[in-house]
Amino acid sequence: MIKQLILVGLGGGIGSIMRFLVSKIPFAQSSFPWATFAVNIAGCFLIGLLIGLSVRHQILDADMRLLLVTGFCGGFTTFSTFSAENVYLYQSGNYFLLALYILISIIAGFSTVLLGLALSK
Repeated sequence: MIKQLILVGLGGGIGSIMRFLVSKIPFAQSSFPWATFAVNIAGCFLIGLLIGLSVRHQILDADMRLLLVTGFCGGFTTFSTFSAENVYLYQSGNYFLLALYILISIIAGFSTVLLGLALSK
């Protein structure tokens, strides 16, 4: 278990650093949140690629999957995990749960950010 925690922590730390560095790229300094958008889309592509390589081609072992998928992608963006979970629900035919998860996640996330801001005043 310690090895797994270290792998996830190491990958997450690197992913978080990469997310921070992307936010410092000049294109990211505008009124549209380009950095977050770019990180989310890149993270979604990367998690799909890594899961595909892991599942379909057995290229990644369990440790590398923890380091790269759970750790790096999780630290880089949790949106990638959210999107991968939605793809799984879609592929499983759980369309109601898919719609519910997306809707509740967006509404609850937005609302709780507003709540946190309101409580901090």
